[in-house]
Amino acid sequence: MNAALHAGNDGAPYRAPDRHEPAGRRLAEGLHIAVDVGGTFTDLVLASRAGGIDVFKVPTVPSDPAQGVLAALEKAASARGVAVPALLGLCSLFIHGSTVATNTLLEGKGAKVGCLVTKGFRDSLEVRRGIREDPWSHRLPYPPVLVPRYLRLPIGGRIDRSGAESEALDEADVRRAAEIFAAEGVEAVAICLFNSYLNPDHERAAEKGLRACWSGEWISRSSDIAPVMGEYERTSTAVLNAYVAPRTVSYLRKLDRQLAQLGLPSPMLLIQNNGGAVSVEQIADRPVMLLLSGPAAASGALALYSKMIGSQNLISMEIGGTSCDVALMSGGRVGHADHLEISSYHAAVPSVEIHTVGAGGGTIAGLDGAGLLMVGPQGAGAHPGPACYGYGSVTPTVTDALVVLGRLSAATYAGGAVTIDEALAHRAIERMIAAPLGISRDEAAVGIILLMEQKLLHAVQQISIQRGHDPRRFALIACGGAGALHGAAVARKLNCPTLYVPRIAGAFCALGMLNSDVRHDYSLAHADAIENVDIDRMAEQFAALDRRARKTLEKEGFSDEDMALVRFASLRYSGQQWTLKIAFENGELDVATLRENYRAEYQRMFGHVQENGEIQISSLHVAGVGRLPPLELAAAAPATGPAVPLDHRYVWVDEKIGRANVPIYRGSDLHPGHLVAGPALINEKTTTVFVGAGDRLEVDPASNFRIFISS
Repeated sequence: MNAALHAGNDGAPYRAPDRHEPAGRRLAEGLHIAVDVGGTFTDLVLASRAGGIDVFKVPTVPSDPAQGVLAALEKAASARGVAVPALLGLCSLFIHGSTVATNTLLEGKGAKVGCLVTKGFRDSLEVRRGIREDPWSHRLPYPPVLVPRYLRLPIGGRIDRSGAESEALDEADVRRAAEIFAAEGVEAVAICLFNSYLNPDHERAAEKGLRACWSGEWISRSSDIAPVMGEYERTSTAVLNAYVAPRTVSYLRKLDRQLAQLGLPSPMLLIQNNGGAVSVEQIADRPVMLLLSGPAAASGALALYSKMIGSQNLISMEIGGTSCDVALMSGGRVGHADHLEISSYHAAVPSVEIHTVGAGGGTIAGLDGAGLLMVGPQGAGAHPGPACYGYGSVTPTVTDALVVLGRLSAATYAGGAVTIDEALAHRAIERMIAAPLGISRDEAAVGIILLMEQKLLHAVQQISIQRGHDPRRFALIACGGAGALHGAAVARKLNCPTLYVPRIAGAFCALGMLNSDVRHDYSLAHADAIENVDIDRMAEQFAALDRRARKTLEKEGFSDEDMALVRFASLRYSGQQWTLKIAFENGELDVATLRENYRAEYQRMFGHVQENGEIQISSLHVAGVGRLPPLELAAAAPATGPAVPLDHRYVWVDEKIGRANVPIYRGSDLHPGHLVAGPALINEKTTTVFVGAGDRLEVDPASNFRIFISS
């Protein structure tokens, strides 16, 4: 890896963690802090050794997310009566979920990228797979190509299908490309040569030649970042990595240095797409692994709540200010994929399976060209945010509709991070929706909420029903700041019997970060039919991957007792393009069991199997896991009397009841054993819980809210 990646722009080297004792033991001491930067709010969760949890929310600063991180630290330190350096000095684990890579891609603010490709493959990136992803949309264009054709430069040389060199690399072509990149002001280069997943020698030689002639720092090799079969997938992944690298890594280096200067004794960790944590040093050359940073921490949160709920079948629906992220745990396992897609850009990297839709509290409502009500996908963001925030927006959002219907009030919202002005919400709904449609404000607000909840329903169905899972077997977890306001309605539509609302639902992913392990994924191609698989060759390849994973974890201070190596294979039927990733049970290379598990998963996903179909292995994978101390929460004191409402408010309940005088409870007054009958509202520090008519809420022993949904 480029030595420059280990230093900041000012040349300051990264700090190595103290490795005199195993990482798990070292990190068990002191405070643990997680910070999740969302589109609207930045959440900070602070966990003490005694199991106490504190949550702090501040508005996100899109222009400089680090400001939000530091503001959240200031708020946490102030609450404890200390300065930030004193707080950080007691911190043994600091984990960050960053949206910088995602926003860089979505906002089109990445680097100017050049690309080296094999002659004859100049247009692979633009041709893509030649598939219309939505067969009913004939005119929807693909997103802009991140590397224009004049910067996709072909070079001579060829690796054949067996991985042998059939034509030597043309080093003169590399030098000419370097001159063009320099003249055009290229900031980052992606190297994507044909069949490099089988033999990376040409890509390595091209990088060496490029560095000799080009002064830029950022070079991404496809064989290093995504060694997978599929020219488009490898090229797209390497280009995405190059595109987001300068801005993302510079931000992470700067923040890591700031935290060190403020007193943080060890480097911060980051949440990757695969749900595992990693240091800045390890992620600096592959920031594409941060495109799902933040939402991927849902896997850690689901593992935590699985123990509390006593179920291994969970669906989380996290609704923040900008979007809704849905994840599913079946049989105690959260789904993982070998690729992800963001805004129609593809990355062939391991990731937690998360389905995201533009449906959050700040999602904008309006009228389309035909005068029909629509909700999203555009959002108001942190600034100006919903109209009721008072930051100058006059555009109505889902949050404004909830205010109009009485489900949200100015009393408490987002832990005091913002103040709600009810008059501004009423004015926005009236002017933009109600008056043009000739309906009442209530009718306009109800329409917004019903459309929002229909979008949420479709999002959950896509990750459950469309993937062979029956939602009736699952408990729905409503999380995020807005999840508990819509959870009961969505659970009812799904026929989920139980809705679970974490006490600190508004910081779901930040909490999940503190229950995540360090994880590194490695893979290589292995083309073989499962019936004729060469076990010895497979064992050698797995052993090589194991060594890479173990070496990385040892470098980070993990002992053998703190490590786990998990083996997978990507399988497909002969003639198919896409694969399913199946784990080897207990790491044993049992091909017969692997075959049966593939057939079972295929049956669940698609409803049939090919009885006589040939199953092929396309790649092997190893996940190296470094176990961090699991999050332990302190026990809550049980209830000593019945639940007593704090107030009542005239709230719209549902289409059948309309408005009713609904009891309002303060969350801090509710303890394990308390029962609340719906309809009701509960004001918690990071969320508001709506209990529907006929539903019944109980506070469970872990002090979270379990709602039994009426039919």
